[in-house]
Amino acid sequence: MVSSAFADRPHKKLVLFDVDETLTPARQSASPEMIEVLRALRKKVVIGFVGGSDLVKISEQLSVNGSNVLEDFDYGFAENGLVAYKMGKALESQSFIKYVGEERYKRLVNFILHYVADLDVPIKRGTFVEFRNGMVNVSPLGRNATIAERNEFEAYDKIHGVRAAFVKVLQDKFADYGLTYSIGGKISFDVFPHGWNKTYALRHVEDEGFEEIHFFGDKTQEGGNDYELFIDPRTIGHAVSGPADTIRILKELFLEA
Repeated sequence: MVSSAFADRPHKKLVLFDVDETLTPARQSASPEMIEVLRALRKKVVIGFVGGSDLVKISEQLSVNGSNVLEDFDYGFAENGLVAYKMGKALESQSFIKYVGEERYKRLVNFILHYVADLDVPIKRGTFVEFRNGMVNVSPLGRNATIAERNEFEAYDKIHGVRAAFVKVLQDKFADYGLTYSIGGKISFDVFPHGWNKTYALRHVEDEGFEEIHFFGDKTQEGGNDYELFIDPRTIGHAVSGPADTIRILKELFLEA
């Protein structure tokens, strides 16, 4: 039985979205057209976002004209769902630091920073390790890079495999930590305990009784941070090439039917 909170929706379906390159260009704001489509969609089904970033970053991208992102979506899943909201109210959260422990975490971060220091990439900016509630985000370029610099690094990384090589070293060095490494976006990869990928968000909705759960993402290939949720048997996965593709599929599936 679907929650009475969603009694006004004609279809008892949940549609979940990755953020970067699915609802918005990477680290940029959603377009007015996307916001309009999401509002129309929400009149028919339940909607939610599932982002790897923290809630502050996601809000910057999805809050339009001062709106509250947690009011514009029925579900909000930041940090892969480790920080979760339903109808604007916080659900139970998880902590990476509690899972790993302070000493082991320190060893991991020290190694990452040494590796970055010795890494020869065309440019380096700042914030190479970003600690989040449910994960660590690692960027060989640095998260303070401009959009142009991010695009340049993405092109460089496709040729030289900087992130893939970095992940391989960490997998070998910290094999006993029980961690998963997931490459997402243009410049970074996420580090989190096994099972704490985007499928974690489903823990918050699996008892809601939805007839279907759809998921839209762009990094749906193996190793991408949308892969596990995309292939999960509980979801109907849609691989997209960008926000325009998301809008096209939404119109075909839900808005023009």
